[in-house]
This record gives sequence, C-alpha cells and structure tokens, in this order.
Amino acid sequence: MAIYEKINLEDNSEEVRIGRVLHENKNNSEVAIDNIKADKITDKYIVEYKKSDADLQAAIMQIKYYMYILNQKGIKRDGKIEIFEKNRQDKKIHYIENNEQIENEIERLKNNIETLYNMQIPPEHQKKNKCKRCAYNDYCNL
Repeated sequence: MAIYEKINLEDNSEEVRIGRVLHENKNNSEVAIDNIKADKITDKYIVEYKKSDADLQAAIMQIKYYMYILNQKGIKRDGKIEIFEKNRQDKKIHYIENNEQIENEIERLKNNIETLYNMQIPPEHQKKNKCKRCAYNDYCNL
C-alpha cells in the first residue's frame, strides 16, 4: 500500500462531524471503494456533498482523486460537488469534467506525497487561517 493511501482524516474534527450529519441527512447511498467513500455514484457522476464552499479547491481535489480511483477500475464518471449552505434554500453545484489532465495531476501529487514522506526532515509548517478548519490539523500540531 502506498503512503498516500494510509493518510486518513482526523475523526475528532468538528468539521468532519458536521459533514457526516450532512451526508446522513442528504442521502443513504455512500459508496466505499478501496480507501475512498464517495457520497453517491450515479450513471453519470461521482457526487460529494459539502456544507459550504469555504475550501472549494480541497473539495475539487477530493472529487478528482475519487474520479482517478474510479478511472483505474474502468469506471469513468464526471465529478459533481453539491454545496448546501446555511440560510440558503438553493444549493450550489460545481461540475468537474473527467479528462486525462486529472490523471496526470493526481499522479504528480502522489509523487509529491511520496517525496515528502521520504524526507529526513519535513518542511517547516506554515500555519494559515484555514488550518483550524482542516480535518488534518492535529497532524500539523504534533
């Protein structure tokens, strides 16, 4: 198993708990494949539900990784992120087209993770405002 497959989100995070409640309320069709749990897979999309678009780039990378995993198994789906924000009746939807660039991007990121893992001394931690909401925050504070 590659090192990037061993990285799991921190289960004690408030953001993770909120996400779980949102997913339970929106559907009961979570799909587990290898080391991923997609919220829903339809004949056209792999779908992720999010409570906000505060870190949309992270959500996009998550869905791209899921698309990559499915592609490796011969299942080609586009990505769809549905955002249900408080005090809004409608939802925001972001679509990600499945293409060859995604595979190249994920392969490059996997290589970067392996490089980081194999470093004798990790790079210096750079704290950012969004860090406190990150499910991996406890790893950085060790």
